[in-house]
Order: sequence, then C-alpha cells, then structure tokens
Amino acid sequence: MKADPEHQQRLLHLQQIDTRLQQIDHARARLPQLAQLQEATAARAAVADDLVRAETSLSDVRRELDRAESDVAQVRDRAARDQQRLDSGQGSAKDLTALQHELESLARRQSDLEDVEIEVMERAEAGEERVGTLTADRDQATTRVEELTRERDAALAELDRERAEVAAPRADLVSTIDPALVALYDRVRDASGGLGAAPLVQRRCGGCQLELNPVDLGAIAKAPADEVVRCEECNRILVRTDESGL
Repeated sequence: MKADPEHQQRLLHLQQIDTRLQQIDHARARLPQLAQLQEATAARAAVADDLVRAETSLSDVRRELDRAESDVAQVRDRAARDQQRLDSGQGSAKDLTALQHELESLARRQSDLEDVEIEVMERAEAGEERVGTLTADRDQATTRVEELTRERDAALAELDRERAEVAAPRADLVSTIDPALVALYDRVRDASGGLGAAPLVQRRCGGCQLELNPVDLGAIAKAPADEVVRCEECNRILVRTDESGL
C-alpha cells in the first residue's frame, strides 16, 4: 500500500489522540468512586434492611408491652376494688375471708405480671436503642453515598470535558490523511488493542517494543518513502522517523 509520508506522520498524531481517548475511557470505566459507590450503596441497603427488621421487632415488643401493662392494670384495679370491699367490712365473715384470699392471690399475680412487664420493657428499651443506632448508621451511609455520588459526577464531568477537548481536532486531522490509510489504521487498531500505528525508533517497533531483525530493517530501509510498512511481529503500521536507525 502506498501513502504520502506526511500522511503517515499524521497517523502518529492520530494514534496519540486515540491512545489518550482510550486512556480516558479506561479511567472513566474504572473510577475509584464507582467501586466505592457500589460498596457504599450495598452497605446502606444492608443497614436499611436491618433497620426495617429492628423496627418491626420493636413494634411487636411494644404491642407485647401494651398487653403486659393492660394485664397489670386489670389486676391492680381488681385488687383495689376488693380492698375497698374488704375495708368497708360489708359482707359475711366467709365473704370477707374469700376477699382476703383473693387479694393475696391477686398480689402474687400482680407481682408475676410486673416481672413480665419489666422484662418486656427492657426488651423495648433495647429495641429502641438498636433502632436509634441503625437509624444513625443508615443516615451516615446515606451521607456517604451522596458524597461519593457527587465525587463520581465531578470526576466523570472532568473526564468528559477532557475527552471532548482531546477529540475535538480528530475529525479535522482524519480529513487530512488518505482514507485508505485511515481505514487500514482503524482495522489494525481494532485488532491490536487500540494501537494501530507506531513509530520505528532505534530499530525497535513502538508497538510491540521488539527490535527488528537485520533482514526486516534492510527491507524497510530499501522501501520507498511512500510505502506503508508493517511490523512483522505485531502487524502494526510502522512509521519511519529520523530516529528509526535505518
């Protein structure tokens, strides 16, 4: 293939632009904030799930506490009524004796129910403390997610700005290069991980970094300036320069 030597030199400039664009795209896809944000979002979701479970458990305990308090109140009310009747002295000796026995039974029942009430109250307090802790953890996790989101957006915006700046002259540069040479460059670049053209410097390919053997160097040295040469090792377009060492 033939191509103006000046076009071949421009190809190196085009490769520099494409390499930088590739680096920017690589950086964009691998921003530290992306992984950090994913981790922070997962952590917030986990805390939120724990909080829902804790709130549900606390709600159950509070209903249990309401029942326990109601049971204690009923026994206290019954004991108060019995005590009033006993204090009034109304009724037969048998009735008053029965009231005394019932008051004793109610006292034991009240004591048992108050023990249950205290145990449930302790669980409710522990549940409230856990809900409070998890709420704070969730809020902190949300703040972290918001911070990382802002950092990610700012980093992406900066990379997008740089990409637009780097890519701006590309179309004009491509228009000054032989279309057939650009097409070959694009094919090689796609097949070679983004590097389609490389300079030949000190007998070494700037693509694979291998030194060319004397036979290949001799063939390149004899090739016309407008002939497009390729590296025998990596197949990339080799652009001859003043430092090629031919």
